[in-house]
Amino acid sequence: MAQLEFTFRKRLAPVAGGRSFEHDFELDVALECDAGITVLFGPSGSGKTLTLDSLAGFLKPDDGRILLNDSILFDSGSGVCLAPRRRSIGYVFQNYALFPHMTVEQNLAFGIQHVPPLERRRRIHEMLELFGLSSRAGRRPGELSGGEKQRASIARALVTEPRLLLLDEPVRGLDYPLRADFYEILRNVRERHRIPILLVTHDVAEGFFLGDRMAVYGAGRIVQLGTPEEIFHQPRSPAIARLLGISNIYSGIVEELDPMAGRAVLKTPQFSVASAYLPGRFRGDSVSFCIRREQITLLPQGSPKTTNGRENCVRVRIAAEIFTPTTVRLVLSVVEQSEPASSAMDASNGVGSSAMESEVTRAAYQKMKIAQQREWLAELPSSAIHVFAEQSD
Repeated sequence: MAQLEFTFRKRLAPVAGGRSFEHDFELDVALECDAGITVLFGPSGSGKTLTLDSLAGFLKPDDGRILLNDSILFDSGSGVCLAPRRRSIGYVFQNYALFPHMTVEQNLAFGIQHVPPLERRRRIHEMLELFGLSSRAGRRPGELSGGEKQRASIARALVTEPRLLLLDEPVRGLDYPLRADFYEILRNVRERHRIPILLVTHDVAEGFFLGDRMAVYGAGRIVQLGTPEEIFHQPRSPAIARLLGISNIYSGIVEELDPMAGRAVLKTPQFSVASAYLPGRFRGDSVSFCIRREQITLLPQGSPKTTNGRENCVRVRIAAEIFTPTTVRLVLSVVEQSEPASSAMDASNGVGSSAMESEVTRAAYQKMKIAQQREWLAELPSSAIHVFAEQSD
């Protein structure tokens, strides 16, 4: 049995609990978590913070059950709903929520007043040392830097020796050095305390860097669950792919299927590409697929060697360049093929079907610039083409 198990549903009116929704909103989620970091990832308003509030006891679900280490925190069937202070859960809020009139030491002591004085002093001293706050123990939050407030908030959550730690975008608004400090602290907390940690974030890089598992939220539901690598390489739908920053998303039809060769051909309004065989699909079926920009290779045209042994080469022009410190993102315009698209294809819900993006290193870009070539061949390896399990958005 997992350390944390929950399944609950909560319906909210358009304005509820200080939050505004365009329409009635229903949160309906179920999840099991063991020790480690589970990232709750998704767009704003999809229910991530509401999940944390329900687990902490700040929001009462309409029905369901929450179990933490076999203890019932909430059960609509039996009428159990423990108060937040009885749940043994640490919560780090976006704004840290430190008491402004208390010193750091007093903030840490607030949640463990029931602990005997000697043990209370031991825990506070240990947390102050662990988070490098000993010299700030007598200062109030207004006298602390952003990073110090962050560390004090986490220390206050952990001094109670919680069975579950909830983190709601704890690095929001912090610069990179402070984020890096937090990442190191959180990794240490994960190894030291061995409890479930739920981290809400909008930053996909942060989720992949920290998460052992990732739950992707959409409209009050968990729409995909897995390791960050699984989700990044196999997003279930175009909507999830967009959340992950994948821009090359296309719609089309299955033009060919060859089970003997383990091959399929997918036709979009602008080009056709070969992919791995698609079991359970039929010719003429609608299909959506994606390919990450770093997996697209640009090749020069005009040489017989260019396409020798290559596959899925699409003629493109470079429409724009977007520079980063280490790479260049190339916005590519697909050159029309001579064969016209079918009427069925014209009616498809293509996404970015006349454009794609590639990403190259600065050195590779300099070589391309020297070539001064107007048109290129974009190679889309069949092994890199991911067909979505869910086609609708």
